[in-house]
Amino acid sequence: MSTSNSFFNKVVRFMEIFLIGIFALLVFDVLFQVFSRYILKGSFSWTEELARFSLIWMSILGAAYLNAKREHLSMDFLYRKFSDTTKKKVSIIIEILIFLFALIVMVIGGFNLVYTTLHLGQLSGTLRIPLGYIYAILPFSGLLIMWFSIYHINKISKNQITD
Repeated sequence: MSTSNSFFNKVVRFMEIFLIGIFALLVFDVLFQVFSRYILKGSFSWTEELARFSLIWMSILGAAYLNAKREHLSMDFLYRKFSDTTKKKVSIIIEILIFLFALIVMVIGGFNLVYTTLHLGQLSGTLRIPLGYIYAILPFSGLLIMWFSIYHINKISKNQITD
């Protein structure tokens, strides 16, 4: 196993553990919300906001994780009919398009969103967390997706990834 494969696998494993942690936080938060509402007969407003932010982070980072594993949603009926050389070319084009989307929408747009919300001093309603910190997962995940796309292009070029 090469050094890049080892580092890639460590990053993916860390993401798995982090996503499991976010999911566990989300489950406990919602369970506490239900417990407080029906047993304690009172509701804490921060539990709803924490659940929303956890879901945002889990969804966006989960998309990067699925990109790393190459398990994102795809419709491959036509793709499966291609020859191996055409599949290789199409796979590289797809990875380039994913890279460009991550760059333009997630990284550039995400950094703009983070900067704007931090500059304006926007805080979340109940937790009073700067919204820029919540939105920071967008450019971070975009950078991960870009790195994963470069990694996949390299592997596809060397015929180390097959579909």
